[in-house]
Amino acid sequence: MEQQIGFCTASDGVKIAYATIGTGPPLVYASGLATHLELEWERPFVRAFLEALAEGPTLVRYDMRGSGLSDRDVRDFSLDVLVHDLGAVADHLKLGQFPLMSLGGVAGPIAITYAAAHPERVSHLILCGAYARGSEITTPDRAQTYVDYVSKFGPPLDFALQPGIDADELQDIIQRQRSAMSREAQAEVLKTMFAADVSECLDKLSMPVLVMHGHRDRAVRFDLGRELAAQLPQAKFVPFEGSSATPLTISHIIIPEIHSFLGIEVKQATLRGSAPELVIILFTDIEGSTALGQSFGDAKAQEVRRAHNGVVRDALGTHGGTEIKHTGDGIMASFPSASGALECAISIQRAVSEHAHPNLKVHVGLNAGEPIAEERDLFGTAVDLARRICDQARGGEILASDVVRQLVAGKGFLFADRGETALRGFEDPVRLYEVHWEA
Repeated sequence: MEQQIGFCTASDGVKIAYATIGTGPPLVYASGLATHLELEWERPFVRAFLEALAEGPTLVRYDMRGSGLSDRDVRDFSLDVLVHDLGAVADHLKLGQFPLMSLGGVAGPIAITYAAAHPERVSHLILCGAYARGSEITTPDRAQTYVDYVSKFGPPLDFALQPGIDADELQDIIQRQRSAMSREAQAEVLKTMFAADVSECLDKLSMPVLVMHGHRDRAVRFDLGRELAAQLPQAKFVPFEGSSATPLTISHIIIPEIHSFLGIEVKQATLRGSAPELVIILFTDIEGSTALGQSFGDAKAQEVRRAHNGVVRDALGTHGGTEIKHTGDGIMASFPSASGALECAISIQRAVSEHAHPNLKVHVGLNAGEPIAEERDLFGTAVDLARRICDQARGGEILASDVVRQLVAGKGFLFADRGETALRGFEDPVRLYEVHWEA
C-alpha cells in the first residue's frame, strides 16, 4: 500500500498538501495539529497505523496549513480558516458524501464545525479526544503559559508523554512535531484550540456520531469527552483506558471501533497491540487478597484494593502501559516495550513500599509474546504464562520470563536467576528471573 500526494488551493491562496491511501470509499482524516505527510509515512509505526486505518476505505489526510508539505509562510490559523482548508481538500477531490474523522488537537472542533455546516456531505462523524469548549481544557493562566512556552521552545516532552509511548517513539514524535511546523505557528494553533467553542454546532449534527475518549487523556480530560457525547443523543460513546492524545498507542482499540462504526469488514489488520506484534504483558495481584476481608473486614479490604488500583494505574499512565482488564484483585496490562513494562513494575513496587496502604503487598509477573487481540482483550499462551509467573511471585517481588530479560539486555536492569520452575498448565519448566527494584 502506497500513499499518493497532491496539492489543492485554499480560499485564501494557501497551498494544502494532501495524501490518499487505499482503494475503497473515502474516509477523511481532519488535521488538528502539525503533521508532515512525507516524514510520517517513512516511520514504520506511523505507517502501520495509517495502513490499518486504510484497510477498507481510502484514507484522505492532509498537512495543516503552515506544516509539513503545505505552505509554511502563513499567519492565519483561526478555526474558520482551518475548516475552509478541510473543505478545500474535500472539494478538490470531488468527494460527495463521506465519513469525517478527527483524532486529537483542534481536529475535533474543525470536524464538528464542518459537519454542522455541511450535514448533507458528512455521512458519519468520528471524534476521538474531542471537546466542545476549549476554554474548559485548562485554566486561562495555564493555557497562556503553555502557548508562551511553545512559541519559544516548541512542544515540550510531556506534549507527547502519553501511555503507550516508549522512549524512541517519544523522541521521534517530538522531532517530527518540531520539524513539521514553526514554534510560532504551533503556538497560534494552540490559541485556536483553547479558544474554540462549537457548543452551538452540536444540535446541527444529524449524522451518526462516534465519540471515543481515554480515561487517562492528559491533553483533554475524559469528562469533556463524556459531556460532548451526552449532548449528542445520536452518538455512540466508547470510553477506554489509555490516552486519546496518542492514537498510535490505542490503534488496537480505536481502529476496530471506527471500522465497525462505518460497517467495514476487515479480515486482518496489523494493529498496535495485536498479533503479530510483540507485546509485553504484565499482571499484578494483591498478596493474601482472599484473607483480607476475613482479617480486616470488607470495608478495609476494599481500601487496600483501591490503593492497589491507584498505584498501578498511575504507574501505567507514567510508563506507557494500557490497562486490559481488572482481574478482581489485580490488573492485567500491556506494553509496546519491555523497558516500559519493567519500569512500570519497579514504579509499582516502590510506590507500594513508600506510601501506599500499610496492608498492601503486590506481586508482579511479566512475559512477552504475540497474543491474540479480540474485543479489547488479549488471549493466548503468552498471556497465560504471564499470569502463572505473577502467581509464582511473592509479595513485593517482580518476576519476569527469560524473553523479557533478553529484550532489555544492556539497559541497566538487574536480574537474579531463580532457575527453572514448573508452572501449572505448562509441560516444560520455565526459567524465571527476579527483578531487583530496591533503590
